[in-house]
Amino acid sequence: MFKSAGESVAAVSAGKADFGFFAIDPVRGEQLAFTEPYVLIEGCYLVRDDSPLTDNSQVDRTHTQVVVGKGSAYDLHLTRELKAATIVRSPTSPTVVDVFLAENADVAAGVKQQLEFDAERFSGLRLLPGRFMEIRQAMGIPHMYGEEAANLLRQFVERAKASGFVGEALEHHGIVGATVAG
Repeated sequence: MFKSAGESVAAVSAGKADFGFFAIDPVRGEQLAFTEPYVLIEGCYLVRDDSPLTDNSQVDRTHTQVVVGKGSAYDLHLTRELKAATIVRSPTSPTVVDVFLAENADVAAGVKQQLEFDAERFSGLRLLPGRFMEIRQAMGIPHMYGEEAANLLRQFVERAKASGFVGEALEHHGIVGATVAG
């Protein structure tokens, strides 16, 4: 088990693990062959209750500090998309809000469910409405395994979605806010 998405991508890319479960991203796609997504998850912003920010479009401004989990899907996405805001990287995704609070940053970015959990752990925090990205969760293998292996994995994921397995697993584990990809 790895502490961060970046560590997991590196391990699978190097052949230290045969496959992994990742958010699809073009940077990761340079090293990994992805299936179609099996789950869709929202990437959201969290701010303090007294923050003047009320909308996602207000985040990308000079002097705004946005905390992200190093190497996460939303780190990769926001690194490409944010032009004026400054990105601050926490060691892992679960530590984003802790770093956000410790550094007195303006915004915490992450998976909606984790941010909702953290908003309950600490008072005085709120999510901005909507999402800044849709995280497309898929399985991936190293390109070095070849196209035949990638196609077998793709077929496996499609069968898991079509059979209801993915939806049942989400329900069984009480996962709220993630939906089975079409």
